[in-house]
Amino acid sequence: MKEPGLDGRHRDKDGEISRKHGNTLVGTLRKIYGKPFAAGYPETTVLSEVLHQLNETSLSQLRRDHGTGHLEHKIKQASK
Repeated sequence: MKEPGLDGRHRDKDGEISRKHGNTLVGTLRKIYGKPFAAGYPETTVLSEVLHQLNETSLSQLRRDHGTGHLEHKIKQASK
């Protein structure tokens, strides 16, 4: 059985996102999701450092795109 995190997030989903996209810069993700993504963190911070502190909006966007398989494509496009 999967154990939820302290704030109700399932660690396996966040862990998979971190493992696959953890080295993605916050600045790259802001090109996709807008300036408010991971507010308060420098653009040079990597996703794995902030993933568990993201607000619900930012986390929901990541989970949605990861779940549909679109996150990797969006990151590649934003990195160009």
